[in-house]
Amino acid sequence: MKTADPELMRAINRLSVLDTIRRHGAISRIEISQGTQLSTSTVSAITASLMDDGLILSRHEGDLRSSAARGRPRVMLEINPDAARVVGAKITATRMTFVVTDFCGAVLSEYSLPVRIDRMPIGVIADLVDDGVRACVIDARLTLGEIDAICLGIPGVVEHRTGIVRASPIFSDEKVDFAGVIAPRFGIRTIVESDVHAITLAHHWFGKARHLEDMVLISLEQTLGLGVLHNSSLFRGAGGLSHNLGDLVLGADVSCVERLGALAGESAILGKAPQEGLYADAIRLGRGMSHAQALMAEEDAQMLANARRAAEAIGVTLANIVTLFAPPRVILVGSSLALGPPFIEGLRQAYLAAVPPSLRDVSELVFDDSDDFFWARGAAAVALHELYESTWGTTGPAL
Repeated sequence: MKTADPELMRAINRLSVLDTIRRHGAISRIEISQGTQLSTSTVSAITASLMDDGLILSRHEGDLRSSAARGRPRVMLEINPDAARVVGAKITATRMTFVVTDFCGAVLSEYSLPVRIDRMPIGVIADLVDDGVRACVIDARLTLGEIDAICLGIPGVVEHRTGIVRASPIFSDEKVDFAGVIAPRFGIRTIVESDVHAITLAHHWFGKARHLEDMVLISLEQTLGLGVLHNSSLFRGAGGLSHNLGDLVLGADVSCVERLGALAGESAILGKAPQEGLYADAIRLGRGMSHAQALMAEEDAQMLANARRAAEAIGVTLANIVTLFAPPRVILVGSSLALGPPFIEGLRQAYLAAVPPSLRDVSELVFDDSDDFFWARGAAAVALHELYESTWGTTGPAL
């Protein structure tokens, strides 16, 4: 049997120790050893190396000056927040949202730019992103030279490894090399990522899946996205591809293929809304779902039917995903949740009707209405995770 590469194993152990410290906060070496199942001597050697690299700090619990205290004070290890600074952004058709965070993921500044960019030329979009990043960095009282990485969260199908956006509602063209366009403007590591992968990692780092190693996230926005976390890593397709759940086929015959997006996407829900006046303006400004909820409250028959159809389609899709992955938790996020209790309850009932009885108690459903700043913080988490991965020293597995 072939043994593992010793250098690779050392790198894996190093990342495991660093991630354990990140997830648990201040923690002792003994607790790290218990959590990682590494020997105390191995943990001591790794943590000494991480301290030399400035990635972690030590502090003492207890009063060193107290003669009444017995034994040595506990030495606790924690992530050094000053080890890195990153920028995360969520880019949508009607708004750009930026955050700067430290190495712990704490937000140092926030900046929002309400602007319609869908179908703008790529160069103009890049100009706006450039301005937003720099404004947010200035608000954090930093310079761009003090930023270690930038991650831009884009809706649609994105190749993580290349930064190519294969399809997105904000671009008129397909297979846009957005990383190639935007990265030279900053001269630092610039990552283009799908927004659903960003929000998935945000919940793993800071939110409702912080202590979970496996979970599924479904994004219900202008596009329908799927994030799958397994063993604390994002599952990606070939080339690091993200998953457009809206392309999932729910039914087909010889002449027609019925996809989830055509039944449950934002445009499908809002498609029959009034095309003039208040609701038309709300849709153009990206506020269509909140005003659709108002129509539902007024018992608008068409809007109620659209929401019911979308809820049922998503509920059935969710049952299929649980059948495939059986995750302990499924988190649903996105603007469609603004449709309120009728939509959420319809989705839940459709799910319960479709999920196999043997799996009905396996997956917890969590509905979360995180704001755009949390999504942008998720993009920052993607950048942070890549910086964490750089501590491998050689090469390691993709996120």
